[in-house]
Amino acid sequence: MSGPFEPVGAGGARSAQAHKNRVRRPTRARRVPRKVTSVKLVVAGGFGVGKTTFVSAVSEIPPLTTEAAMTTESKDVDDTTLVNKKVTTTVAMDFGRITVDDELVMYLFGTPGQERFAFMWDDLCDGALGAVVLADTRRLADSFVALDYFEARNTPFVVGVNHFVGSYHYPIPEVREALGVADGIPVVDCDARNRESVKVALITLLQHVYEIRRSALSR
Repeated sequence: MSGPFEPVGAGGARSAQAHKNRVRRPTRARRVPRKVTSVKLVVAGGFGVGKTTFVSAVSEIPPLTTEAAMTTESKDVDDTTLVNKKVTTTVAMDFGRITVDDELVMYLFGTPGQERFAFMWDDLCDGALGAVVLADTRRLADSFVALDYFEARNTPFVVGVNHFVGSYHYPIPEVREALGVADGIPVVDCDARNRESVKVALITLLQHVYEIRRSALSR
């Protein structure tokens, strides 16, 4: 007789022991996938201030850019006096990615700088954790649109003073005063070409967001 009614003999004992071994054998723990949190950060500022360069310097993937050649039709619209080497312009957005660890990924969205593309800002900035507003000390007024925009939306932001070759390096307190930025908003020096400098600006933004949220929770 065989099957479940097999008598406990030599063969039955071996079958019973094999069954016990199968039961006692530890099973491999199932790996529970970690939940990945993604955050959206925005890089904004005036025309030619270095947004595309900023995103490209820190992105771990080849950045998505929407650069288009500047044509003669735009010469009366875009002031290239101080950026006369600029031959392309962002017409939609820049996009990059930074993987912090297995649980956190940051996505960077660079806005177009010209006011005629401002209609895209709402979509690009929707759901953003915060923003870096780049400023060029040679033309600080170009940053006012971005500053007013994020203040009106109550979006946390920091100011990155991007320095260009040949431009005077103004002290940060003077830049803050010229921009009319509140004391609680960080203003930092930034070289959009340098990965480490860009990382400092982004870390400053994340710390600023953290302080705002911690303050809100303690009320």
